[in-house]
Amino acid sequence: MAKEFKLSAKRLEELQEELNYLKTTREKEVAEMIKEARSFGDLSENSEYDEAKNEQAKLYGRIAEVENILNHAVIIDESEELTGYVGLGCRVVVRDLETGEEESYQVVGSQEADPMNGKISDDSPFGRAMIGKCVGDQVAVDAPIGILRFEVVSVDK
Repeated sequence: MAKEFKLSAKRLEELQEELNYLKTTREKEVAEMIKEARSFGDLSENSEYDEAKNEQAKLYGRIAEVENILNHAVIIDESEELTGYVGLGCRVVVRDLETGEEESYQVVGSQEADPMNGKISDDSPFGRAMIGKCVGDQVAVDAPIGILRFEVVSVDK
């Protein structure tokens, strides 16, 4: 069975726009690069041609990747999540029980994860530990540096 990709409706739209760009504008740009590099002559020693062909391979790889994601996408219906419990699309504020520091995260599907901007995948150890928890629950997360303990401070849609 193919892997499902959990996406918000916004991320699905972004991927559809990216695929459209890749298949139209970018594909024409790369084809032009190849055409121009061919005009330089001998292809066996033509670094511009090699570079253009590598760019074409990357382009087709990304197109295949985006198409796979779109073909196996599952849209997150945030209205179905139980109110007050951590689920996909929720913003959760947690307090580190060791340091007392509070941090805010949004739990998202793996294709939308961006830890540097507070978007944590539901497939990550932290995300898996948070799913289904409510305010006041304490959570232990097995991390590479050891067990981290958090308390859920708030959950918002």
